[in-house]
Amino acid sequence: MSWFSGLLGKRKEQSSKDPLSLSAIGCDMHSHFIPGVDDGAQTMDDSLQLLQKMQALGYKKCITTPHIKMDIYPNSEEKLRRVFDQLQEEKVRAGIGIEVELAAEYYLDDTFAERLKERELLCFGKQRYVLMEFSFTTPPVFEEDTFKRVLDRGYIPILAHFERYLYFHGKPEVAEKYRKIGVNTQMNLLSLTGHYGPDIRKQAERMVDDCLFDFVGTDAHRIQHLQLLEDHLSMPYLAELGKRLVKNQGL
Repeated sequence: MSWFSGLLGKRKEQSSKDPLSLSAIGCDMHSHFIPGVDDGAQTMDDSLQLLQKMQALGYKKCITTPHIKMDIYPNSEEKLRRVFDQLQEEKVRAGIGIEVELAAEYYLDDTFAERLKERELLCFGKQRYVLMEFSFTTPPVFEEDTFKRVLDRGYIPILAHFERYLYFHGKPEVAEKYRKIGVNTQMNLLSLTGHYGPDIRKQAERMVDDCLFDFVGTDAHRIQHLQLLEDHLSMPYLAELGKRLVKNQGL
C-alpha cells in the first residue's frame, strides 16, 4: 500500500479539517451550461444560476462542454458557438465575473471520424485539448486508432469520467495504457461523493490512490450537482485533491 493510500485509508470515514478549495483548482473543464442544447441547463436563467454558483464556490474559470452526440444531441459547432455568444452577453448583463470558454464533449460514435476529418473541433487550452466520451454500456473498439488520429490532427484527447465506465472497473492498467499513448484522463469530483453509486466511488478513489487522472471536473448539469459538491468538500478524498497538482491549474 502506498503512503498516499494509507493516509486516505485511515481517514476514510472522517471529515477533513481542510476542505477542498475549488479556488486552488481554478478552472472547471467539464460542465453543461449552454442552455437548451443537451441534458444540462435548459434555460438562460439556469445557465446564469450555474455560473453564479461556480463563481461562489471559488472557480475563476469555467470551460463548458455541451454534448455532441449525433443520435441524441446532434449539435453542430456553429450552433453551439451561436448560443454561447448569447450566454456571454447575458453573463455580462448579469454582472457575473467568472471567465467562461466554450468546448464540447464529443461522443465516440460513427460520425466522429468524419467530423475530425472535415472540421475544427471545439477544444481548449494552448495544448488544444478535446474532451471525449465512450458509451457507458458498450466497451469501445478501435479507440486507440481514433485517439491516434486526434493526436495526429494536433489535438490532445481527454477521456471524460474514466471511473464511470463500469467495464473498466478493476482495470487501472487501461488508464495507464491510454496515458502512455498521449491521452489524458478526467475524473468527476461528484464520483468521490458516491453520487453515481458505490462502485464508481470506489473506482474514483483508486484513481486518486494510484494517480491515474490528469484533470478533475464537476460535470455539472444542474444546480443540485454544485450544491452536492459543496456539501462534500470536507470528504477526505476530495480534501486531498487540494494538495495535488492537476492540469486544470494551467488552463
